[in-house]
Amino acid sequence: MNEVWMLLGMFIVTFGVRYILFAFADNIEFPDTLKRALNYVPIAVLTAIIFPAVFMPKGEYYFAIENPYIFGAIVAVVVSAWKKHMLLTVVSGLAAFGAWKYLFV
Repeated sequence: MNEVWMLLGMFIVTFGVRYILFAFADNIEFPDTLKRALNYVPIAVLTAIIFPAVFMPKGEYYFAIENPYIFGAIVAVVVSAWKKHMLLTVVSGLAAFGAWKYLFV
């Protein structure tokens, strides 16, 4: 029975926080400086997720030629800057990662 109360409490807290934000979303106008600052949130979040995955795949820094994550990330960045096509970027990065891992690891 304690689990039911715990789940109910988590539901109320989660729903309450989100409902308040959605209920007053039309009435709140952010300042322009905050709007500009919020444009950098996705970049910061993706960097925080991708950097450890690429440079710390084993839990510690792994800067070596054998690291296929670095090669895949470099290829993905180059293809993304060149073609600006999401699917092509993902496929080429994964293909480069797989080829590097197959050939050198």
